[in-house]
Formats: sequence, structure tokens, C-alpha cells
Amino acid sequence: MLIFMPFWLLPNSGSDNAQIIVLVAIFGALFTIVEYSSNSPSLVEFRDAPPFNRVRFSALFATVFCLSMIFKGVEQPTALSAYFQNSGSVIGRTIDFPYSPVRLMVIMMPDGTDPLVIQHLRDAAGLSYLVSVFSVIWFVIVLRLYQWPRRTGAFNVWINLPTFDPTAGGDVVKRLQRDGRVNIILGFLLPFLVPAVVKLVAALGTPINLDNPQTLIWTVSAWAFLPASILMRGVALSRVAQMIELQRRRTYDRNGPTHSPTY
Repeated sequence: MLIFMPFWLLPNSGSDNAQIIVLVAIFGALFTIVEYSSNSPSLVEFRDAPPFNRVRFSALFATVFCLSMIFKGVEQPTALSAYFQNSGSVIGRTIDFPYSPVRLMVIMMPDGTDPLVIQHLRDAAGLSYLVSVFSVIWFVIVLRLYQWPRRTGAFNVWINLPTFDPTAGGDVVKRLQRDGRVNIILGFLLPFLVPAVVKLVAALGTPINLDNPQTLIWTVSAWAFLPASILMRGVALSRVAQMIELQRRRTYDRNGPTHSPTY
């Protein structure tokens, strides 16, 4: 549904890319089913520690839906599409101040770009960035309310962190804390770095073209979602590190000073 939604909502999507979009949607569905049906570690992190992936998917789904409704209103205006258009316009103008991520997204476009495309980009960037910020705030609130990650029982590092090797060397807690800080910093910086990189690539002779609404929807959604997802991953890794450290202290207190805490 997520992959097919922009094609389905936009009135002038055409049928040229329908087969490719359906194929990608089927692949995404099969990938999700296989990943969550497997009992062994997979590529998806925190698949057994809700609501981490639920919050991330909900944020991406909301972003794509909001942007699709904005561009649907260009050709087939309705009361709902007008609401999203007005909200995006207000939010875009509010966040579009010097050195803001939205301003950087606007100025990354090459000279001579249609002003209507610039306006749509500003509205889409403002609304999607606001959704990503709210998703991060909601994720932090959920962590506090439900004492994540050990809300429903034991936390299996092997299942939930398949790409993390506890035996790779060094203290596990310090490595998780370091990775968490790196992800948090990267999540904050990416909304500012991506437009600069795109502008640099365009200066080298490969300008970006966002005239197609579907291209603009997925580009802006990725720009807003990936930093928020990385930031949430950093917060999650930090929480796991705190959980392991607390468990070590409890084991140490229970066994006494003559026993070293184990992971």
C-alpha cells in the first residue's frame, strides 16, 4: 500500500510505470513477510522490539500520504487535499528561514526551475520535515511510557540487532553508546547535508529534476524520513546500552564483588 499509494492517488500517473510499481510493491510485501516470519536474525533491526519499526513505518506512511494528497489537489482538488495544501503552505513558509533544512532544499534547485515546482517543493519539504520531527518526539515519549525495550519481556540482542556482533571486540556497552551517538549526530546533520551534496552534484553536471510529482514525493519523503529513522536508531541503541549496563550492575550487586559482571 505504501509503495503503490502515490501512483494510486495521483490522477495523471499514467500506466507506463504501473507494472514496475506493482512489482516493487509485491517485492516489498514479500520481503516484509519473510523477514518477520523468520526465527533467525534478518536484515531488519528491532523486529522483535515494538513499537520501534511501527513508529518508523507510520512516519513514512504519513509523509507519503500527506504529500500525495497535496499533489492530488493540483489536478483534482477536494476539501481534504485543500487542507493538506494549506497546511503544507503555512508550514513551509514558517520553516523556510535562512539556513533551515527547508530553505536548503529550495536553494538546491538549479536556476531556471519553474516557480510552481519551487512552491510545491517548499510545501512538501515543510510538511514532511514536521512529520519527521513529531515522529521522533513521539518515539522518545513511547520509550519513556513503556520502558522500552523491555516492555514485554527479555530483549534478544541477537534477533533485534542482527548486524551487531557482541564478540567483535571492545566493551559492548561502550560500542553501543558510541554507535548511538554517531547515529544521533548523523540524524541531526543529514537534513542539512543532503541538499548541499545534491547542489554539489548538480554543479558537476547532474542537476536534479523534480518536475514529476512522484519523483518529488519519494525524494522529499526520503530526505525527511531517513534522518529521523537514523536518529531514532541512535536513541534506541543508547537505550539498549543503558539496559545492558543496568543488568550488569544488578548481576554485580547480586553476586558480590568477587564475581565480575557478565554480558
